[in-house]
Amino acid sequence: MRGRSGFTLVELVVTLAILGILAAIAVPVVELAVKRTREQELRYTLRQIRDGIDAYKRTWDEGRITRKVGETGYPPKLEVLVEGVEDLRSPTKAKIYFLRRVPTDPMAPAGVTGVESWGKRSYASPPDEPKEGDDVYDVYSLSTGVGINGVPYKEW
Repeated sequence: MRGRSGFTLVELVVTLAILGILAAIAVPVVELAVKRTREQELRYTLRQIRDGIDAYKRTWDEGRITRKVGETGYPPKLEVLVEGVEDLRSPTKAKIYFLRRVPTDPMAPAGVTGVESWGKRSYASPPDEPKEGDDVYDVYSLSTGVGINGVPYKEW
């Protein structure tokens, strides 16, 4: 008998079965890793915007922004954080900027970007029923999804 090279049908079937099992195990792990990455991005973008809102409020409290009667000291809209405000203490009337751009909610559907991707809460609205108003006190995700930790994204 001459030595035959190649694989038998049984060897090929066993190999394919092992590869199928490994793929079935890997898919949920990859999906979880992708979800975890998007959640980390959501935490980061929420922190960025909230830090910008807090910086605006601190600047207002310091008297560096024009105050009007009845204002809370929070930005009237998110775009103000990017557009900047005039610094009253600056002799050249330089602008103070709080964000370079309004980041998009990573949980938002495709096509929704920037300011439109976020829910906004005014200072006058209660935390359990956030509503837009005369200012932007906080932002939240409009996603109906639930995080790995079991908390809905809109409550982060």
